[in-house]
Amino acid sequence: MTIELDRRGFLKGCSAAAVAGAAGPALFFGGHAQAAVNGYDTIVHVFLRGGIDGLNLVLPVSGNDRVHYEQARPDIQVPVSGENAALPLTLANGSATGFGLHAAATGLRDIWADGKLAIVHCSGMQTTVTRSHFDAQQYLDFGTPGSKGNGTGWIARAWETQPGASSNVVMPALAVNSRLPANLLGATQALTMGSPTDFELNSGSYAWQRVRDSSPTGFKGVNETLADMWRGNVGVEHSGRAAHGALRTVATQAYSSTLPASWPTSTFARQLWTVAQSIRFNLGLRYAAVDLGGWDTHEGQGNNGGGYFHGRVGDLSQALAAFYGELAATGEMARVTVVVQSEFGRRVRENGSGGTDHGYGNPLLVLGGPVNGRRFYGTWPGLNPEILSPYFGDVPVTTDFRRVFTELLQKRVGHVRTAEVFPGYSGYSALGLFAGTGAAAAPAPEPVRQVPQSAPADIRTAPSAVSPSGTGGAAPAVSSPIRHRRGTVRMPTRLSQPLLRLRLKLYRLMQQHRL
Repeated sequence: MTIELDRRGFLKGCSAAAVAGAAGPALFFGGHAQAAVNGYDTIVHVFLRGGIDGLNLVLPVSGNDRVHYEQARPDIQVPVSGENAALPLTLANGSATGFGLHAAATGLRDIWADGKLAIVHCSGMQTTVTRSHFDAQQYLDFGTPGSKGNGTGWIARAWETQPGASSNVVMPALAVNSRLPANLLGATQALTMGSPTDFELNSGSYAWQRVRDSSPTGFKGVNETLADMWRGNVGVEHSGRAAHGALRTVATQAYSSTLPASWPTSTFARQLWTVAQSIRFNLGLRYAAVDLGGWDTHEGQGNNGGGYFHGRVGDLSQALAAFYGELAATGEMARVTVVVQSEFGRRVRENGSGGTDHGYGNPLLVLGGPVNGRRFYGTWPGLNPEILSPYFGDVPVTTDFRRVFTELLQKRVGHVRTAEVFPGYSGYSALGLFAGTGAAAAPAPEPVRQVPQSAPADIRTAPSAVSPSGTGGAAPAVSSPIRHRRGTVRMPTRLSQPLLRLRLKLYRLMQQHRL
């Protein structure tokens, strides 16, 4: 295995890398928001960490399933009339679906009515069952149910193998978070940014941080001093230069912490506002990852559609509706898809503490301009206890989550290497969730393995070469001496691995001291 060390790195929680590179003028824009809609798709992945009670988010409102639902949930059920009544979902022709949304999900109901929200029944991990938050989240983030051995996130692999992926893209992947989520692990071009207005080196005395109007003549602050330090050609200097460039790139954009007047003011809404602005600034954003926690409702979930769960659903629904409306009004939503996923659902039966325990299958929400919405997808087996008995009383998983993401990548991105994004997944067939774009409008070809083209400006683990025929025959491993090529330092594993460990220690030290 060979590792190329170049303009990549991380600082203050970011794998800062190609956000800026080595201070090239093309990476520091003179303008801000672009008038034209981006010519590429953006996938926004919203992970509801904690295991949302999907059966109270998307619930039966009529028929035998309603009877079984009420029997299983005498206290926490969402009513069909009166206060906190469920919001019935109808098809485009007005016919009833038998399902409704939680009373607090008015924003999601409106997107459904607009024809741009689809719901996939009983989604999740079809090959692995676990009730552990930690395990389930990692399996989903890595895209490898039952295995954590890959070490890279599915979004990282999706960008790495995506047609047209380039180290010159300024911000291909963004996590609006205080830490890099596991679905972006290994994405050396990903940026982690909790808030763009606080994305700066601000430790130490205020007067010493940077040159200000009140600074004495000839004064050089910490920021300016560090910028001058990253001029060498070793890995840490490449990383430092990339990190400094990332800070400058974000600083030159017209990010605002002030939410539009119609938006809710929750933290989740602010995260989505950061994503919306990043899309508008045309920074090349292909993937965005946002987390929303607080869904582990073992107790006090709220009776009759009210209480704690009502507030959480309202937060989710209002923020997604604001994001959708904001980008739809100016045309950007036409190439934006939002996928809302949780690690597992909850048990069908409520527990003795007014809550629900860890379950299995869950609805998966897909919304955006490319979505063939206002319909349900997948298979719904019903809530008859006899049907659920083989699944220990849980809602089963009938649609593998990878089926949805594979279709999204193939139809909207034109991805032909999804087998590398989700290794071990087979038997894929499209659900029809998405409208195709360009070449992707035709039936997607079988994934073709190609020899990865190494970029001159990169820090990556170079995959083993494969034969042009796609048979997967690996080329001999390369372990050559250090050599220079276009400003890139390449080194064998015996040297690169200790250096990467050193870089990780440096990163943790910087976080500890809030650098």
